[in-house]
Amino acid sequence: MEKKKLYKTEGPYKMVCGVCGGIAEHFEIDPTLVRVGCVVAIFFSFSAGFWLYLVCALLLPIKSDVYPGY
Repeated sequence: MEKKKLYKTEGPYKMVCGVCGGIAEHFEIDPTLVRVGCVVAIFFSFSAGFWLYLVCALLLPIKSDVYPGY
């Protein structure tokens, strides 16, 4: 069994940078739940959620780099 890798989504599943879509695909959950959780984290964690999202947006590769052919 191949190990799953974390990445940013691209295409129609991408909203801002594709971070939430990639996390949702990795954990096989609805992307809307991840996006709502991200917004809640940004508003209630004194901006730590924003910085975490920004770091992920800068460091995570896009899906086509991780899985060529997508």
